[in-house]
Amino acid sequence: MTILDVKDLKKTYTSRFGGNQVHALKGVTFSVEAGEYVAIMGESGSGKTTLLNILAALDKPTGGSVTLDGMNLAEVKDGALASFRRENLGFVFQEFNLLDTFSLKDNILLPLVLGGKSVSEMEERLGPAAQSLGIADVLNKYPYEVSGGQKQRAAAARAVITNPKLLLADEPTGSLDSQSSSELMRVFEKMNRGGQTILMVTHSTDAASHANRVLFIRDGVVFHQIYRGDCSNEQLYRKVSDALTMLRRGGEGQ
Repeated sequence: MTILDVKDLKKTYTSRFGGNQVHALKGVTFSVEAGEYVAIMGESGSGKTTLLNILAALDKPTGGSVTLDGMNLAEVKDGALASFRRENLGFVFQEFNLLDTFSLKDNILLPLVLGGKSVSEMEERLGPAAQSLGIADVLNKYPYEVSGGQKQRAAAARAVITNPKLLLADEPTGSLDSQSSSELMRVFEKMNRGGQTILMVTHSTDAASHANRVLFIRDGVVFHQIYRGDCSNEQLYRKVSDALTMLRRGGEGQ
C-alpha cells in the first residue's frame, strides 16, 4: 500500500531584491510504500531539504501534490497543521531538538501530552519505546547528562511514540560519532523491521546503505534510484558510492 505519493512537486523561491527566481524543486515524483525505508541523497543545493520541509508540511509547494495516507497535504487547514503533524508524522533532527529543562522521559512524552493522551496511555507507550531503543535506564536524566547517541535515541523514541504513519529523519547521524551513528542506524533498521515507514535525508553513504531504497536528487529532480534487492549493507554502500560519483561527474559536466 502506498503511504506517501509525491507528484510533479515544484518549489520556486523569489528573492526579495531583484525578483530573481530560484527553482529548488522542478518536478519531483516518487512514492513510498508502507513499511519501506527510503534514503534521499544529493549535493548541497540539490533540493532535498526543501523537499523534506514540504513533506513535513512546514512549507508549501509552488506546484504538484503530496498525499500522505490518502490525505492531500494542500487540503489540511493552516490551523490544523500542528495536530496533523503530531498525529501522522514523526521527526528526528540532526541537532536532537530536545528541551534541556525536560528529562528524557518528559521530552519523549511531550507529543502525547500535547495530544491530550492520558497518563496511563503515555506510560504504556513509553516502556516499550524506551526498552526497544536502549534508553530505559536514562529516562530520568536530562539531555546535558547523556551522550549524543543517547540523545538521538531519545529523539527517535519521541518520534515513534505517537505511532506515526511516516518517520522523517533529517541528517540523523550528522552530530554523532561513528559508533553512535552505527548504533542509531541499527535502531532505525529495527524500527523498520517492526513496520515503521522511514524517509531519511542524509549526506552519509554509510547511513544510506542501511535503507532499502536510495533516491538521488540533483538540480531539483530525482536523478537516479537504487533498490537494495539482495545486497548486503556493504554491497549497497559500494553502489551508493558509485552513484554519488556519477552524480558529481554529471554536475561537473554541466
